[in-house]
Formats: sequence, structure tokens, C-alpha cells
Amino acid sequence: MTLLKDGFFDPEELKILPGVPSEERLKKGPVVVIECAQEIPCDPCESACRKRAIEIGDSIINLPKLNADLCSGCGLCIAACPGQAIFVVDMNYTETEATVQFPYEFLPRPKEGDIADGLNRAGEKVCDAKVLKVMIPKKFDRTAVITVSVPKEFGMEVRNIANRLKNE
Repeated sequence: MTLLKDGFFDPEELKILPGVPSEERLKKGPVVVIECAQEIPCDPCESACRKRAIEIGDSIINLPKLNADLCSGCGLCIAACPGQAIFVVDMNYTETEATVQFPYEFLPRPKEGDIADGLNRAGEKVCDAKVLKVMIPKKFDRTAVITVSVPKEFGMEVRNIANRLKNE
């Protein structure tokens, strides 16, 4: 699969990935978004999913396929992905905000309540992002999973936060 003509996914490229839920499913609540286009031997996301919503199939180099109807958005697969290509998006957080969960392996880690720069796939600031939760359970193998709230229009765009955190 040839993607990433600019080094990151554009909206049209995302639509053809088998791990990206439909716009219809995104409107129903938290769901995994798998932005993986690497046909390499990898399958930790499949075994991390208790609902069997992620399937690699017979060949370990298949791209992860999401059965979005089975996905509860629990996020157990986020830290399991060595490529940091899995996110959970909830477009129904509030009337005006979405939440995005993503892996975070930088120091210092943000704290709940921090306001950070919400970054798109190109690393550009697109909005402010409020840190809602920082999870670092042992089973995540030192990979923190951060949940931020962002304006709803950036729910499918924000994929990280800048290390320049400011308390509000």
C-alpha cells in the first residue's frame, strides 16, 4: 500500500485504511482509529483487543482491520502498538468538544488540567488541547496514554500534544 506522499496521512488516504471507522461510527461514541499502513510482521493490537474488534487475519503482515461495531473504545490497544498508530476518538464528548487518546512517550509528562498545543499529523499546532487523563499502568510498559479534549472539528486531526505545556 503506497501512502504518506507528504510523510503523513491526508484525509483521503485515511479513508482507505481498513482500521479507520466510518464517519457514521465516529458519531456513535468512543472508537479506535488505527492509522497503520505498514505491511510488516506485527499483531499486538489484535491480541490486545478483548472485543475482537481488530483483526490481522491469516498473514501477520496484513493491515489491521477494524470491526468498528465491536469496538467499545476501551483503548487497550493504544499502548500495545509499537508503531504508535492507534488512537481512540470520541466525537460525542460534549456538544462542542471531542476527546482523543494517544500514546505519549515524552518527558515531562503532562498533568491533568494542563493546556497544551494540539498537534496534527504534520506536527503543526491546530488548537489548544486540555489534558483530561494521564494513564501509565504497568501493562502499558511505560507508555503513557493521554486523553485530551479538543474542539470537535479537530477530533480526527489532533494526534499528539506539544511538549510546551502550560497550566491554566
